[in-house]
Amino acid sequence: MDEKTRRKIEQILEYHFSNPELLDKAFVHSSSVENRKMSNERQEFLGDAVLGMVICRRLFEKFPDYLEGDLTKIKSALVSRKTCAEIIESLGLSEYLSVGKGMKENNAIEGSVSAGLLEAVIAAVYLDGGFENAEEFILRIFDDIFEDAENRIDRDNYKSLLQQYVQQNFETTPNYQLLDEKGPDHDKCFEVQVVINGRYFPSAWGVNKKSAEQKAACNALVELEVLKPKQKCR
Repeated sequence: MDEKTRRKIEQILEYHFSNPELLDKAFVHSSSVENRKMSNERQEFLGDAVLGMVICRRLFEKFPDYLEGDLTKIKSALVSRKTCAEIIESLGLSEYLSVGKGMKENNAIEGSVSAGLLEAVIAAVYLDGGFENAEEFILRIFDDIFEDAENRIDRDNYKSLLQQYVQQNFETTPNYQLLDEKGPDHDKCFEVQVVINGRYFPSAWGVNKKSAEQKAACNALVELEVLKPKQKCR
């Protein structure tokens, strides 16, 4: 990698390397070298571990009321190959990756290759500047994704999340009350409300009882400030 390209990448990363060889190696895909030890695969392995540690710690601090299962679901979405590839593309770094002939035209592996590049870059920052610099870098590039992390919980899990929270904090279980139903038999919709220890939460409509209960559970989670009201429960 020439010095001009290296400076461009450092500007994008907002990090200056003391050991530029670490950065250079992060941008070498195994398809472009005869010896795979000269590629970014080892750094990809290390970067994956560093990324997981930083994300887990951030989620642990951001969602103190979430249980292990819910934290795991969000973490899996955040560190997925798809998310990592999207970050690389948004930073415009994929064009600097050295790959074998015809690799860039292979859409089937493009996402995986881009995700691996992000992990290799994270490892490069970690090896060059230590954990704090790597953590700062990761939290910066994942900032917008963290802000929307609550919405990465599967909507079908709202009832489960509410039940876990209520059992843990109120030592009871939520009660779902059917308030109303409208429409002909073949096209009904239902209104459901959550009640917890005599407290009534905003009701919700759904095309069936299950979906109405999920929306009502979401409303209750927002009222309990477990979820932030960033978007309408649906």
